[in-house]
Amino acid sequence: MADLTLENVEKHYGDVQAVRGVSLHVESGNFVVLVGPSGCGKSTLLRAIAGLEGVSSGTIRIGDRDVTNLAPRQRDIAMVFQSYALYPYLSVYENIAFGLRARKVAAAEVDERVHWAADMLSIGSFLDRHPRELSGGQRQRVAIGRAIVREASLYLFDEPLSNLDAKLRDGMREELKRLHSEIGRTFVYVTHDQIEAMTLADRIVLLNNGVIEQDGPPLDLFERPNNRFVAGFLGSPPMNMLDVAVQGDDRSIRLADGQHLRADNASLPAHDGACVWGIRPEHVTLSNGDEPSVEGVVDVVQPTGSRLFASVAVSGQHLTAELDAHADIRVGRPITLSVAIDRTVFFDLGGRRLNQG
Repeated sequence: MADLTLENVEKHYGDVQAVRGVSLHVESGNFVVLVGPSGCGKSTLLRAIAGLEGVSSGTIRIGDRDVTNLAPRQRDIAMVFQSYALYPYLSVYENIAFGLRARKVAAAEVDERVHWAADMLSIGSFLDRHPRELSGGQRQRVAIGRAIVREASLYLFDEPLSNLDAKLRDGMREELKRLHSEIGRTFVYVTHDQIEAMTLADRIVLLNNGVIEQDGPPLDLFERPNNRFVAGFLGSPPMNMLDVAVQGDDRSIRLADGQHLRADNASLPAHDGACVWGIRPEHVTLSNGDEPSVEGVVDVVQPTGSRLFASVAVSGQHLTAELDAHADIRVGRPITLSVAIDRTVFFDLGGRRLNQG
């Protein structure tokens, strides 16, 4: 195992700057997920770590070695690709063993490692098959098996689940989480899927336009986003953003139509005037008369089986509420909703989070 350190890494493609001065330290044994929208620089950064892309400037270290200018085979890494990248004419056994044989590992050790990986990934019964005889999920397990037999310092995953259907992705996320726990190696994983990032990561690094917007434990980013971009990217449905005004004199939140909610000092930012109020759908409930509430009209109802999502027109804006699946609400009817103000966040008009309390 080894730490990974990036210092002021930049990558240019002509006039286009894909990565902008990224500095990051990943401790040995961590599961770090690089996440962000398409074009944010996450895959470019992963390929730079792997040595598949040269950097324009900056330094990359794995452990105490500067690997910035080393070839991929000299970096002691293993990588899993989105496209599986299996050899179609080789059996599952030979695909997993390929890298070990290339490094002239003894035959007995190759056999031991291949069976260890196959048993861990539940593909032991497929070792004599060829990739064309496997499902997408089974092929991805083979690709992961080929990586983990390497016993590398660093494991890199480039959107490995994006070709799988929703059910297979759920199962493979669980497999990857268990695999990381069992082998205890350093994983760096790239995805555009914020659900994958939240469920897999010890630490999320959220990128946008080539820079790190925020990094830290998943719940820190989810509950204490630095800015509107982070708040809007994480969460499904996304965080509601309401234009409001905070009144410092009477500690209240005022909406454009005159509605206002009173709050204690701990719930509001040290701010007086216009701002944006960020509310997660799960922090909105049907009013019980005991908490601050807003009034609106139900616009759209989306039942999911376990929960019900209601889009509500409030003060000329839309507020999504996550409610009980059996909540008695109808489109076009008025509704009163309570908001857990102490679980919400406020942003200035430039998009930066305002400190609360």
